Amino acid sequence: MLEDIIAGGASALGISLPKDAPDRYRRYFEALSEANRSFNLTAILGEDEAARLHLLDSLGLFRAAELRGRIIDVGTGGGLPGVALKIARPGLHMTLLDATEKKIAFLDGLTLRLGIPCRCVAARAEELGRTPEHREMYDFAVSRAVARLNVLAELCMPFVSVGGKFLAMKAAGSDEEISEATTAIEKLGGRLSDTQEYIIPGTDIVRRVVIVEKLASTPDAYPRRWAAINKKAL
Repeated sequence: MLEDIIAGGASALGISLPKDAPDRYRRYFEALSEANRSFNLTAILGEDEAARLHLLDSLGLFRAAELRGRIIDVGTGGGLPGVALKIARPGLHMTLLDATEKKIAFLDGLTLRLGIPCRCVAARAEELGRTPEHREMYDFAVSRAVARLNVLAELCMPFVSVGGKFLAMKAAGSDEEISEATTAIEKLGGRLSDTQEYIIPGTDIVRRVVIVEKLASTPDAYPRRWAAINKKAL
């Protein structure tokens, strides 16, 4: 049962959950499954898989950092990891960002129904990161998006305030990708400070969180337009 998998998995990760969290995760999964019939939100449809590979995987971020304050989930898709984090810690000020309006409309309604209101924004990260309302206004930027780390860094770092952190969720075998992104991270005002690994409870899958500290303001030249990023990553 999803609720039992979540409760046991969170305990295995050393994470305490509010009493109503397992029920909210159940309702989130059911809404995600229903919406997935109309448009693609996730390729993982089974209850057990979703509980472990989506929800518990997202909760692993709490092993990497003491999340607090204002957080932006860049490329949130169906709400991961942002919704999973907000259910676990309702006091977080969570912004869910995705370029697809249908996904954001779904998340806007869902988070209100679940009683975990989030700011849901339909926009491109490289454009929103240049606006005064969002640039360097977040304590954390998190992302589970499927993109190389040097690309993710350029999209995410402009949102992070000096002293904040960018947390990128990656596979365990990402050493080459991390090395490749080091120069980009430094150009964007950051420093690779650590990586934290964890095993998703109930599986043998090892996940890695890349932790980047924001030491200085991101230069005005970044983020570039998507065509420039796509043509030549930092």
